Amino acid sequence: MRDLLLGRLPHEWDYAFNGSREAFLAEYPGAETVGAVRVCLWQGHEFMPLRGNNIQADLCARDLTINALALDAAGRLHCHPQSLHDLRHRLLRPASSTALADDPGRAFRLARFAACLPDWQLAPEATDQLCRLGPAALAGLPAERVGRELLKALTGPAPSRFLRVLAAGGCLSPWFAEFEEAAHIPAGPPRWHGNNSVLDHTCEVMDRCAGDALAVWMALCHDLGKLRTPADNWPHHYGHDAFGVPVALELCRRLALSNQHLAAAETACAEHMHAGRYAELRTGTRRDILWRVDRRGLSRPFWRLVDADSRQIWSAQAERELSILRAVRLPEEWRNRGPESARQLRDLQCTVLTESGCH
Repeated sequence: MRDLLLGRLPHEWDYAFNGSREAFLAEYPGAETVGAVRVCLWQGHEFMPLRGNNIQADLCARDLTINALALDAAGRLHCHPQSLHDLRHRLLRPASSTALADDPGRAFRLARFAACLPDWQLAPEATDQLCRLGPAALAGLPAERVGRELLKALTGPAPSRFLRVLAAGGCLSPWFAEFEEAAHIPAGPPRWHGNNSVLDHTCEVMDRCAGDALAVWMALCHDLGKLRTPADNWPHHYGHDAFGVPVALELCRRLALSNQHLAAAETACAEHMHAGRYAELRTGTRRDILWRVDRRGLSRPFWRLVDADSRQIWSAQAERELSILRAVRLPEEWRNRGPESARQLRDLQCTVLTESGCH
């Protein structure tokens, strides 16, 4: 109903019903319970019994006022008392004074809505409720649920708001504890980073990557190594590309993300520094970066990250040179020789790059 009132096409329909879950399952033998014990799945749709046994009590038990809307079978719209006001004024407000405490996972849902609705503001009570949660309330959540909200936030037009909302509410720990630390570490020398923290810089790069969810994820991970460089060297972060790999992989595993996200996190940390100096690299180094990233199927999001981080456009040259590499074919006599074939292919690709004027 929220999307319909905002003039958007809904992507999913959820239903509530009077009576018990057992009665629903008896009425619809093909239905089954999934996830939370109250949810029933039937013909691809989710059905839940009304909380409080009436629609108004149910709406007041929802997460946000803008989600506390329902249309009954007669076509009548039922609303939380503040739903329509908050839709008009673009406010993200908890539906009750205990909405987030009742279900701490809603903190990440709130942060995700902020990322997907960039021109909406948090009502003061939203931040107040976040601040009252604390790490202990969030620690027991299923990793898949937190990861799912993050992945949805990465698709938003202002993905950095996911981190910023959690930071403002003191809710980065324990799931995103790295970024709590990142808020207190300089991003780099002021010549390139001003007075930004690692968190500020990460958020800026994430937003420059908006529209490509995997690139946004890589942006989120790319500078995590700066948390492990010696403080004596700050604001410099020598070797942070290598330091970042285990930190990013631990974050990815904690959130139970996919193998693709693991590979993207590792690639973003390990490769972004060299790629950001693309024009300075020797032909062989450029070939190796292009080839490693492409073999992982990450060329498009990776070069989007590099452009966003370096604030230069290297992706066009990288795409052009990668197309040259892909067109190279080993002579028949050098195929199927294992590592020797790989060496010959690399040498041939470097030669073709040089001869094409790419150096």
